[in-house]
Amino acid sequence: MKMESVINSTILSLACFPKSNPSIHHQKTVKARRTVCCSLSSSSSSSSKNSNSEGDANGLLKEEEEEKYNDIWLLFKEAQQNILYLNKLRLVAVEELNKANREKQLLLDKIQQLEAVNKLGNEQSLWRELLLRIDSMVLTGLIDSAEASGMRKAVMGNKFSVALVFFDIRQKTDAELLAQLRHFSVGSRKNGFHIIQICTEMEPLVSVGSLSSYVTGLSKALQKKGHIVEVILPKYACLDLTEMQGLREIEAELYSYFNGQLHGNRIWTGIVHGIGVTLIQPLYYSSFFDRERVYGYSDDFERFTYFSRASLDYIAKSGKQPDVLHIHNWETAIVGPLFWDIFVKQGLGGTRVLLTCHGFDSQCLEQPDKLALCGLDPARLHRPDRLQDHTMTHLVNILKGGLVYSNKVVMVQSIYSKERIINSFSHGLEPTLAIHKDKLLVSPCGFDNSTWDPSKDKFLPKNYSADDLKGKSICKVALQQQLGLSKNSSTVLVGCISTESLDFDLNNQKAVWNATPKSVQVCTCFWDLYFFEENTGLSAEYRRNSLLAGEMRVLKKVTRTVILNFPWQPHESFIFMGSKATSADGALEYLKKELKLKALKYGAAPVAVTSNENKFRHFVDREQETTRFSRFISSTFGYLSLSQAVDEIKNSPSKWKQKMVDAMAKDFSWNAECCDVHVSAYTALKSL
Repeated sequence: MKMESVINSTILSLACFPKSNPSIHHQKTVKARRTVCCSLSSSSSSSSKNSNSEGDANGLLKEEEEEKYNDIWLLFKEAQQNILYLNKLRLVAVEELNKANREKQLLLDKIQQLEAVNKLGNEQSLWRELLLRIDSMVLTGLIDSAEASGMRKAVMGNKFSVALVFFDIRQKTDAELLAQLRHFSVGSRKNGFHIIQICTEMEPLVSVGSLSSYVTGLSKALQKKGHIVEVILPKYACLDLTEMQGLREIEAELYSYFNGQLHGNRIWTGIVHGIGVTLIQPLYYSSFFDRERVYGYSDDFERFTYFSRASLDYIAKSGKQPDVLHIHNWETAIVGPLFWDIFVKQGLGGTRVLLTCHGFDSQCLEQPDKLALCGLDPARLHRPDRLQDHTMTHLVNILKGGLVYSNKVVMVQSIYSKERIINSFSHGLEPTLAIHKDKLLVSPCGFDNSTWDPSKDKFLPKNYSADDLKGKSICKVALQQQLGLSKNSSTVLVGCISTESLDFDLNNQKAVWNATPKSVQVCTCFWDLYFFEENTGLSAEYRRNSLLAGEMRVLKKVTRTVILNFPWQPHESFIFMGSKATSADGALEYLKKELKLKALKYGAAPVAVTSNENKFRHFVDREQETTRFSRFISSTFGYLSLSQAVDEIKNSPSKWKQKMVDAMAKDFSWNAECCDVHVSAYTALKSL
């Protein structure tokens, strides 16, 4: 019975502890069984032989109990370790849960922020739509221009309370809305400027050149600073209206003068990126804008003169009293003479005119008698101090008319000074620009920093910023891999972008690139070599002859150069992300301006791929009448050619890195210098 008690006690002790390690437990179990067997054997031997003394039996039993106690203690320690391990797991799980809760809260906070931004955007769109409805009431005869002016002041003076009062504007008729507007308390005078842009392009509705991004980018930047901006466009057949909100037709027709008669127009209004947009659609002259292209027709003068006159008729008849009429290039330059000769006395005495020129190479020369189409007096305007062309004196120069009749002129030019533009890039307008020099301003263009930002760009394999450049090295390797170039961290990768492959001097480029160190790789993009088809990729049809294509294949073999032909936006950041330097020597002038800004944001320095380094050393003016961007380029990169840039990258990497960090940290977007220059111009206009 005593031996059975020992066995039962041992088994019970083993059963009371966790068995976390099967192998150890197996060893313990075998050992326990061996102990039991030894005990049974000893008991059997003792009873059969009956020769051992009682003292020996007690000693054996004591030894067995001590061994059992050791086994139990080992099992207890093992159980204690298991408990500690489980507690550690519990603490890890609690920490993970807390982390998940923190991430959840951050996500909820982000959602609340996005909802607040969305609410603000809806509120801004609402009061802009309300202004367009007031215009509609004037045109339909519900109110006169004086009452409309008071209502506009009330809306613009109380923009943030408009959403609370007029939240159901789209469900109300004009009569119902009018009754509500008349009870709306008149707020304080607006602090910002009211600007109406009369133009021929606006992104994303219609885009041909730099004007489209300029109009949209500047308008958004101005509105962020509290100014009211409206845009008037022709209603082209090729308009992309997918991003226009609240598109509606005003029920009343607008009549405008052209070729001796009044002609009806359909007026459409809507909101694009929070900007109020008015579209003018001619009825009798419906073919003017019902075409495939925006520009390039023999009757472009008639088309855009009609639009300019109709825009002014719309502004006057809707009772608008903007601070500034902002016109662009020769296409709407005729607004200047029309405004001062005809419309200034139609309730627009407080309005001034600002002309933007993106270049002076396109001026529009016409017979003087054509000015009568829009109601102007040819004899009065065909004079040297007005519209008469300096060279072809029997013609009138429409862009010159805009320069003469505008109160301020902004020349969009990132690099050159005012004096350099007048002397070297005026295309025959130097006498006029010299006379009106005091009203000329130089402004850089800009770019959308919400799209062009390497820290957020979704097309990059790894994002990076001025504070953390590690991702740029990853992007460089990805670009080299994508282009089939050797992946060497010490290799300098240069991106070149061109839109003029026909005039591109391949022999000169071969000589230049062959002269560069072998550690330099060149990625060249010709935007017009192929045309891009969205669904099928690149077309096999060349825009250039086979000889050019053949020379490019030779160029690729000889010069460590990759030729790319993708004219779509992500491709630019694709090149910028891995390049140490970029060149746009062969690009169109307007493209050069934007490319330099974007390249700097992505950490790629703008340099010249040219053997004539002396010419490049002076491409940036060092005069005071230049942009901040121009002065920054001059002091940081202005002296560099490609070979000099490569030398500095190789020999002074820390110095080069600091230059790129400084460039990436600067703000060259629409919200920065470009907006500041225009606000300064608007402010000066109001004091005239």
